[in-house]
Amino acid sequence: MKNFFRSLLFIVLSVLLALGFALAALYLPPLQKAQNIEIKVERGEPFASVVHKLKERGALPNDRLFSLWARLWKLDTKIHWGFYRFELPLAPAALLDQMVVGKGLFYRVTIPEGLTLREIADVLQEAGIANKERLLAEAADPNLLSDLGFEETGIEGYLFPDTYYFPPSVTESEILIAMVEQFHAVFDPMMRRYAQEPELTPHELLTLASVIEKETGDATERPLVSAVFHNRLKLKMPLQSDPTVIYGMETPSNNITRKDLKSRSPYNTYRVKGLPPGPICNPGLASLKAALFPAAAPYLYFVSKNDGSHFFSVNLKDHNEAVRQYQTGGRAPAKPH
Repeated sequence: MKNFFRSLLFIVLSVLLALGFALAALYLPPLQKAQNIEIKVERGEPFASVVHKLKERGALPNDRLFSLWARLWKLDTKIHWGFYRFELPLAPAALLDQMVVGKGLFYRVTIPEGLTLREIADVLQEAGIANKERLLAEAADPNLLSDLGFEETGIEGYLFPDTYYFPPSVTESEILIAMVEQFHAVFDPMMRRYAQEPELTPHELLTLASVIEKETGDATERPLVSAVFHNRLKLKMPLQSDPTVIYGMETPSNNITRKDLKSRSPYNTYRVKGLPPGPICNPGLASLKAALFPAAAPYLYFVSKNDGSHFFSVNLKDHNEAVRQYQTGGRAPAKPH
């Protein structure tokens, strides 16, 4: 009889010890380095696949115990799809709880450089994060513009291109505020490193950055394009930028006509000297840097080489020669820049 009770006691203690180990493994954060990880749970994705992702990213020291626990309580069928960001170390039970209740659920969206406000609205609507018309209405709302300090300038240009994580409950105004805050987080420190007495205001520098963004997709060329425009501004020469003309059209088109170049749009920099009244897109970091810190170059002209790059010239004679060299094949010569 004594042996029976000893055996029973041993079994009970072993079970309790195993249960304690399991509970500790599930409810205590594991010993691991602090880091943030992100995973995407697809709609209808098998739970085993989700566990595998968590294991790969170092979130689960014991994936088998985690799977068993989730299936035992039937939580494996209750997790929400979407993007998640976890701050490790995190107890596996807490991690599972976040996915079950949707806490920390984010939709990820990347806003490319150089998009206009309307194009950003399209991206957000296609991603299922915002309603295009509501977002455009919020962007024009006087109260929001006043809160953000944009009564005179509008919000175009101040929506920083980046990858964002938004919860399902995010509103259109919150999206705009988040993007503006990211712009200030990037641009304001750069302005503090700028010359003590800048020739251009912050809004003018942003406007210039937006033109640079649209003129070239090559980040290495942007300081040179910036130099051309800075030099033209100093000499009071028209910028003669096609992208500004396009932005000012009622129906934007890359096919610019003579009529377009004669239009009285304030964005027609062939007629209007100086910068357009505001940004023509939302520029990225490279263009912002280029506007603030142009290359020390005497160029006044540039023309496309039809390979994504440009040829830069100091005088009109060299520019015209470059036009003849690179703008061939029956196409009309490029207009001077």
